[in-house]
Amino acid sequence: MANSLTIDRDENIPFNDLGLSDELLRAISDLGFKYCTSIQAAILPYSLRGQDAIGKAQTGTGKTAAFLITIFEDLLRHPVREERFLGEPRALIVAPTRELVIQIEADALDLGCHTSIKVVSLIGGADYQKQLNQISNTIVDIVVATPGRLIDFITRKDLFLDRVEILVLDEADRMLDLGFIPQVKRIIRSTPRKDFRQTLLFSATFTRDILNLANQWTVEPVTIDVKPEDVATRSVDQKIYLVSSEERYRLLSNLIKSPDVISVIVFANRRDQVRRLFERLKNSGVSCGMLSGELSQAKRTSTLKKFKEGRIKVLVATDVAGRGIHVEGVTHVVNYNLPEDPEDYVHRIGRTGRAGATGTSISFASEDDAFLLPDLEKLLGEEISCSHPPPDLLN
Repeated sequence: MANSLTIDRDENIPFNDLGLSDELLRAISDLGFKYCTSIQAAILPYSLRGQDAIGKAQTGTGKTAAFLITIFEDLLRHPVREERFLGEPRALIVAPTRELVIQIEADALDLGCHTSIKVVSLIGGADYQKQLNQISNTIVDIVVATPGRLIDFITRKDLFLDRVEILVLDEADRMLDLGFIPQVKRIIRSTPRKDFRQTLLFSATFTRDILNLANQWTVEPVTIDVKPEDVATRSVDQKIYLVSSEERYRLLSNLIKSPDVISVIVFANRRDQVRRLFERLKNSGVSCGMLSGELSQAKRTSTLKKFKEGRIKVLVATDVAGRGIHVEGVTHVVNYNLPEDPEDYVHRIGRTGRAGATGTSISFASEDDAFLLPDLEKLLGEEISCSHPPPDLLN
């Protein structure tokens, strides 16, 4: 690999110093951003030159903006002069979950608001014909998609990837976990050869499998490593309460009633736990919604919209459904169970303390899952302080 950079602090590089197009700088300014995050400062000098890159970074680090800025700047700098055709995007972003695709599309629309660049998302669980109409009625520049739905479009010859100039694979580790890699390989075979496209790959972990895939799909990439402990501890006050299994719900109910808890996401490990929690909270008069894979896409989109608008105070979610939640103003994250995968802990608490704000994460540890703490401490590189909850929260 050409370069390997480990990032453990912000570089404080202004976006104005990167030589970006005026349209892009206006959008970044509109969004209130002046300085690059660590991963943006590290990766953009390379990716803006067209170099391949592999980023080890959790959500909340600014990686989405890093690859979107790269795409927009490239498309703005190099407009296509010859005739273009329907269903031939210039950039492709593949992500594992519907929510993440929807969030990436929303971020892309924000960044491209002063340009004429057309962005479309393709996700399963939504009306195929409506999505087909989007790419059949106008020239599309950027497609953001889940693997399964993208395969549908390729198979039916409704979308052609042979003109893709930039390929982004987001949360590659999650795609591996969910069994999407065979589909991703087929998608990549539909794009130009790796030396005829730019490839950016992001993953929360660098396992041997991920590195092998990255080696197959990229050419002399720069490797960026944002330490997870920096992401986890910089803007989030982490608390772990030792409780019995019987005390969990009472503690959660009292926490939600606390005056400083304005907007909270509650994570549980399984779908059935999420549904039971949602029903108990709802029956108790709590304004809440749920996100899990058992819900239709329309219901998930509607629930997330209500949460973003503040019409729902509490969102109960599984890890897969929660991966794409980027909501400003989330004051608290509650881990009803400790996640079995330590990386998911970082993803979960990254839902709060975003965009310069501070947040609080509260995790419940009992006899069922306290054994998971050592692996979590190993990932974070520091000891986690555990305590008993204040007595008033158990009344």
